[in-house]
Amino acid sequence: MNMRKTIVLSIILILTIPVMSQAQWNIFRGDQQLLGVSNTKIPDAPKLLWSTKPGDGILASPVVSDGIIVVGSENGFIYALNSSGEKIWEFETDNAIEASALILDGTVFIGSLSGTLYALDLKSGRKKWEYLTENQIMGSPNYWTEGGKTSLVVGSYDYYLHCIDAETGKGLWKYESDNFINGAAGCFDGKAIFGGCDGFLHIVNIASGNSLAKVEVASYVANSVAVIDNKAFVGDYDGRFSCVDLVGQKVIWKFEEKDANLPFIGSPSIKDGLVVIGNRDKNVYCFDQENGNLLWKTNSGSRVDASPVIVGKKVVIANMRGDLQILNLKDGKIIWNYEIGTGLVGNPAVTDKKIWVAASDGFIYCFGK
Repeated sequence: MNMRKTIVLSIILILTIPVMSQAQWNIFRGDQQLLGVSNTKIPDAPKLLWSTKPGDGILASPVVSDGIIVVGSENGFIYALNSSGEKIWEFETDNAIEASALILDGTVFIGSLSGTLYALDLKSGRKKWEYLTENQIMGSPNYWTEGGKTSLVVGSYDYYLHCIDAETGKGLWKYESDNFINGAAGCFDGKAIFGGCDGFLHIVNIASGNSLAKVEVASYVANSVAVIDNKAFVGDYDGRFSCVDLVGQKVIWKFEEKDANLPFIGSPSIKDGLVVIGNRDKNVYCFDQENGNLLWKTNSGSRVDASPVIVGKKVVIANMRGDLQILNLKDGKIIWNYEIGTGLVGNPAVTDKKIWVAASDGFIYCFGK
């Protein structure tokens, strides 16, 4: 076979290989750094494909892996649905679930308000192990893999960040903060970075559990920290939003809307030098990542406790009036709005060209084309 025929055959083979669609949103902000970015595509005006009510009110954000949607409920049940909204399994715990799950290597890791972290088989819901903290778990677990071993990190209202062996459920270490830990820890470069009710940003070595630094940022941090380029981005309950240099261990810029001073409850999304976050003053804000300059703000119509998700040149947001919206990332203009009509607290999961969102009335909604 001559060279020209070989090249033509190679092109034909490449074109006939099916393209694998992205089917992973396995942690509540999409990745270990908690950046809130999806690399799928969504239409400008998605259609409601289905909705279903597996249980009572849902405050947690759904996660998706291999076409399976997992979410916990206020009634203490954990639900797994297929991509058509049909229930695959349910698992009953002894208390409400407000934390989002982490799905990793076929296992669901999720915490309850009893302070128990569960490991369940993704396909069957069978319990593999459980790990008990001494107070409620409000944030999603995160993970770090090094030397062939995967460790989970999860915060608790017992003031500790816990590190657990993902395979066995054995506790590896506990790092004590000075108050409740609400959100998930961002994992980056072997470090766990998190805030809490003590007002500090904590930087902890995941291998040892030793503190690397504490940076004072606020009186109270209710959300999770996004980490990129050795910088952490975090909002606080007093209405300030800060960028922290993890190397210099200091705040390098801070934004404050002095006319409102209302809390940042959700976490930021970061892409292409832009940082997007919602606030209880009803606005969605976009900052320049480097200097904190406000590029735009958009009034969503109601307070925004849910974290946004950046998808290409779009931003998906949800508010407490029950609006699911798509904004233009460039200027913040609302280009699509769907009135679900009941409060949306958890951020959407966006993957495989679809948007999944859970509502406080217990319904899960799937949007797409």
